Amino acid sequence: MKQFIKNIYHDTILGYYLIYPFYVTYEIILRIVPDKTFVKFNFKRHMGYSLNLKNPKTLNEKINWLKLHDRTSLQTICSDKFKVRDYIREKIGGQYLVPLCYETKNPRELIPENLPNYPFIIKTNHNSSGGIIVKEKKEVDWWKVQFHMRKLLRENYYYRTREWQYKNIEPRIVVEKLLQNNAGKIPFDYKLHCFNGKVVTIQVDMDRESENHSRNWYDTNWKREPFKWSSVKGDGKKTDPSQSDVEKPVTLDKMIKLSQILAEPFSYVRVDWYDVDSILYFGELTFHHDGGNRPIEPKEWDLKLGEKLILNKPSNKKP
Repeated sequence: MKQFIKNIYHDTILGYYLIYPFYVTYEIILRIVPDKTFVKFNFKRHMGYSLNLKNPKTLNEKINWLKLHDRTSLQTICSDKFKVRDYIREKIGGQYLVPLCYETKNPRELIPENLPNYPFIIKTNHNSSGGIIVKEKKEVDWWKVQFHMRKLLRENYYYRTREWQYKNIEPRIVVEKLLQNNAGKIPFDYKLHCFNGKVVTIQVDMDRESENHSRNWYDTNWKREPFKWSSVKGDGKKTDPSQSDVEKPVTLDKMIKLSQILAEPFSYVRVDWYDVDSILYFGELTFHHDGGNRPIEPKEWDLKLGEKLILNKPSNKKP
């Protein structure tokens, strides 16, 4: 039912105007709730047990501790899908950036004349809403795309997640070239989880644009991990591991090296990559994987991974 309502809100004009007053009320209530209260409530609702912020031990607990105590202006820059491009150029070089086709703050500028004649993806820079893939411009209802993007630009992702880095991002629309391999398929998504500047575990997402979306986990030597940390897809199914293995990418060593350069200033960050026929492209930086609200199974691995992440005490400085 929840997904059905979301689809009506996002995909139909009538649904938007019917649901929008309730959405505004919900947003107002969210803004009143203190961060700590919100984070603890959300954790209990998803994880089934109370969040220990005084002495966090599991990885999910520590990710939620970081939400409240680890807030820097650099995180805001690196969570901005437009401004992070400067961070990437400075740290490892612009050759790893997905080609930028267009950027704007005005949804009305999303018209065929402003956009390339090759496949691209349209997304916002300030949340994790995914994007709109366009392979043929003539097949797109551009008014509907503009309407959808206008709604997204009004949202502040921080109030629904309490991930502070999103709070002060100036919303805009970015259009990037759609990455496809020689077979015309969207490449696998490699996500390297870095603890205190070092890669600890690697997530590989396969077939993301289909109902077969699955997720395998590997260590830095490309051995399958004995746990899963699955997300919930739009259809309610989970991104559980595939029965088949993923071939070790030839770019793995470079991926690890570059990830650790990018992760050096942070306690915990997930560095995302695409390998397109052995050419690496940077995806994004994520500071709170799944909001720290998805179970790691078997449960003891939440604790084992948590032991590997060392938290620094808060400095008491206001972000």
